[in-house]
Amino acid sequence: MKLFKRLVLSHLKSFPNPLLDPLQFAYRAIRCVDDAVNMALHYTLQHLDSPGTYARILFVDFSSAFNTILPALLQDRLSQLHLDSTCRWITDFLSDRKQSVKLGKHLSESQTISTGSPQGCALSPLLFSLYTNSCSSSHQTVKLLKFADDTTLIGLIFGGDESAYRWEIDHLVTWCSQNNLELNSLKTVEIIVGYRKNPAPSAPIILCGPPVDSVESCRFLGTIITQDLKWELNIRCLTKKGQQRMFFLCQLKKFNLPKTMMVHFYTAIIESILTSSITVWYTAATAKDKSRLQCIIRSAEKVIGWNLPSLQDLHSSRALRRAGRIMADPSHPGHKLFETLPSGRRLRSIRTKTSRHLSSFFPSSVGILNRSRDRDRHPH
Repeated sequence: MKLFKRLVLSHLKSFPNPLLDPLQFAYRAIRCVDDAVNMALHYTLQHLDSPGTYARILFVDFSSAFNTILPALLQDRLSQLHLDSTCRWITDFLSDRKQSVKLGKHLSESQTISTGSPQGCALSPLLFSLYTNSCSSSHQTVKLLKFADDTTLIGLIFGGDESAYRWEIDHLVTWCSQNNLELNSLKTVEIIVGYRKNPAPSAPIILCGPPVDSVESCRFLGTIITQDLKWELNIRCLTKKGQQRMFFLCQLKKFNLPKTMMVHFYTAIIESILTSSITVWYTAATAKDKSRLQCIIRSAEKVIGWNLPSLQDLHSSRALRRAGRIMADPSHPGHKLFETLPSGRRLRSIRTKTSRHLSSFFPSSVGILNRSRDRDRHPH
């Protein structure tokens, strides 16, 4: 059964469908969490280029998201997406399931349930993504980004007018109540981003209980986002994890492990941490923060006795690969930002008014792509 669920998952992930929400980044062929974070930052920074603007970013939390799926509603969503071939099997799989609880040697009586998707099931995140596919924003100034059950509402506020943002929040609350989803207001938080002088206090957001907490930083899909959109806190966290894992590399050195095996260990255990979401933060990070991470790489080189890729080289290669995948995906919301000039040799630079926007992923990756193309045409 587990193997068959994996086969169904692979089938659904590869199913091309123009009706899928373009701002749902999970389980799309060539998308990842970095795409969701980069698009959120692009919308925000592009908006903040204009004077007198600010953004309110609501990080929504659902209570037991996967346990609330109603098979009948999911069947309707799958039918609308023309997934009839697997629709009946999924509905039957979720309906009339036997479930019991085991605690030590004690086993409860089995109960029959027809709500939700089983815990730990490989299909659950994708089914939830399809279940919430119709939940989207109807205002251009409000962006609703989703990565499976991680939902983020971005209100781009002009002149202090928050009516569209608040309308979309009310609509989200109503949509959730109509679709058996429960919002957890205690774990939902909001960040207000803006560079205004002497901003007026913002009225709190109320979902279905106490007011939502306004915080200075929040972990968004593994990356720490702060009010000032700087990366010191995020890089400090990565540095700490990288230094902790250096201990294990030193232990392997004591056991005279071959250099090639230590390089594999470094790549999988340490480099993966240092480059976590590197396309999101690298170009906007300060030289001091970058040097902290580079120090760990130099320490690893001394321990292994092997030249390792620098942080800059790792960023360039990953930014090129990520930009190439976005350019190959016309349904990606960032695809249109990579516009080829009439000559066909270079990409059109993205207009920016501030250095913080220029240092974000999309404008900087256009520059990296253009420099790469120039080198290919003039190798010497």
